[in-house]
Amino acid sequence: MSKTYRGKGLIKLQSRGRGTCPSCKTRRIKLLYEIILLDGSKLRVCKRCRKKR
Repeated sequence: MSKTYRGKGLIKLQSRGRGTCPSCKTRRIKLLYEIILLDGSKLRVCKRCRKKR
């Protein structure tokens, strides 16, 4: 059976969680992963950039 709640959290995010990755500059990609920089600020990146760090 299909799951009716799949992706429900994405719908609540701005632009459905999509944007331009600040690390690799890829456009229209899901930015779902937060990384913490050395100065303590948080940055949302794509799946590929999260694996690099």
